[in-house]
Amino acid sequence: MRSALGPVGPLVVSLSLLAGLTACSSDDGSATSATTTAGTSLASSSTPTGSIAGSSAGPRVPVGPSDPQPVRGSVEVQRTLAHDPALFTQGLQVVGDEIYESTGRVGSSVVQRRPLEGDDPTVTVDMADDEFGEGLAVTPETLWTLTWQNGVAHNRDPRTLEVRSVASYEGEGWGLCFDGASLVMSDGSDTLTFRDPVTFEPTGTVSVTAGGTPVERLNELECANGSVLANVWMTDEIVRIDPATGQVTAIYDAAQLQQPRPGDPDAVLNGIAALPGSENVLLTGKLWPAMYEVRLVG
Repeated sequence: MRSALGPVGPLVVSLSLLAGLTACSSDDGSATSATTTAGTSLASSSTPTGSIAGSSAGPRVPVGPSDPQPVRGSVEVQRTLAHDPALFTQGLQVVGDEIYESTGRVGSSVVQRRPLEGDDPTVTVDMADDEFGEGLAVTPETLWTLTWQNGVAHNRDPRTLEVRSVASYEGEGWGLCFDGASLVMSDGSDTLTFRDPVTFEPTGTVSVTAGGTPVERLNELECANGSVLANVWMTDEIVRIDPATGQVTAIYDAAQLQQPRPGDPDAVLNGIAALPGSENVLLTGKLWPAMYEVRLVG
């Protein structure tokens, strides 16, 4: 999703409606119509290494009264890495010692591959002028990238990033990840769709709930350790989802990352990438000048 919301009011229904309306007018793709090394101190605008994020003051993920209840957790910063503040981050994935990133906004969406420990991209490919880039996922054979409202996924060469073919889908494209067997896709609703990693054809769906309440605006996704991590658009919270049941098992508050935030109201948390060989993940946001390697606590 793509634009800032006002403060949370007493009516959760009003928040959901406002999110839908804002998305339609927002300039970010996932839902509008719906280098430093370890030990280096962070900039003054960042959370110090080792600190744990406190309680989020903004909109929060709705949780119903039913059992099982999700665990409430936080993030512990291990280190920070540089991130190009011009990138309107939509998708993020680490493969080996490289990072893939896709960005949004019509007329300026790109896909790039670059070293994890460095600033300069190895390859950058522009998307079409009428496309708003969204999430991405790398499989052994393909880099898949989504478009927000064009209904098209691109099958790209993982090295050159050039488009080899396209696949069509219904609705909007938001987030995408690969669990080793299936692609998992979000569309801004409370539904995750599983897709064939070769043909992109849908193979099933699951509805996501927290305490029995639907969790909508599921955005950037990362498949990690048998779970799906999802950023809930326009919140500072990340949910851990059991893909077999759709139940949210944990909610992590990342509100203190990148404070103060860039002035653009769309500069929200939106980038999750698991680090190979580690339990840690990278988190960043649209137009953020930093990425954070964090440990999920809780």
